[in-house]
Amino acid sequence: MSEFKFVPAAARIARQAGALLRFYYEKGVEAEYKGDVDLVTEADRASEKLIVEKLKAAFPEHGIFGEEGTRDRLDGEYRWYVDPLDGTTNFAHGFPSFCVSMGLEHRPAGTPADSDGRMVAGVVYDPLRDELFTAERGHGAWLNGRPIHVSRTARLQESLTATGFPSHKRHASPNIHFYQQLTLRSHGVRRAGSAALDLSYVACGRLDGFWEFNLNPWDTSAGCLLVEEAGGRLSHFEGGTFTLDSREVLATNGLIHAEITHVFQEMFAGRGLDPIPTPAEFAARRARGEAR
Repeated sequence: MSEFKFVPAAARIARQAGALLRFYYEKGVEAEYKGDVDLVTEADRASEKLIVEKLKAAFPEHGIFGEEGTRDRLDGEYRWYVDPLDGTTNFAHGFPSFCVSMGLEHRPAGTPADSDGRMVAGVVYDPLRDELFTAERGHGAWLNGRPIHVSRTARLQESLTATGFPSHKRHASPNIHFYQQLTLRSHGVRRAGSAALDLSYVACGRLDGFWEFNLNPWDTSAGCLLVEEAGGRLSHFEGGTFTLDSREVLATNGLIHAEITHVFQEMFAGRGLDPIPTPAEFAARRARGEAR
């Protein structure tokens, strides 16, 4: 993998940040709120501080956009999007699903600072499982040094997908309706609480698809490149082109993409919103072999 230009240094930094998170996870930390419902811990801040220092040393001309407030050299040709701890709520509760995510965007000279460029490198590191997902544009996607590919599941009804729910204004989120419809039409939907890991799992074939509302560039930058380089497909819910500033993402193995976008289009049109069955109706369906 010597042809990689950015991944080796980023991978070392992600592993160092992951080791720091593991230390805090084993020690235990107090959580506090940033806003009404979003949690943050000293581990988030310490991880971002470490990543920023290391990135500046490795790539002094690169900009950095971090979840916990870092905004540095954003007019540069290259910009890192950093989530120092994706899955903070899990982390704070001792639930073992979180990671470090770092994605690198390239924007040619003259591109406005608030415009999207092209993702060229991404690293997602799960410190508890010691799993390092990496991708560099044109060189495929990798897990601990071995190439990975999306699944070959061809039908939605045979797929396993994942989603997430916003911490802010959960009661106003329409995603519970999407969750219901995809659950009824597939082998199941998982909600593990880390978008970067969910996207990584699509890339390596553990999941066949993932969708979520209201994500940020630090949530999706690395994972979306992993999906693309692993042979998958990204879009908006209606099938339009995904960009970093998109507030929604649908990522799949490509084979079930059209089925999912069709379901979403039907829902946006107000069709196919099946009522939730009562326990008796569900039992009757199960007896007929219609429910799992």
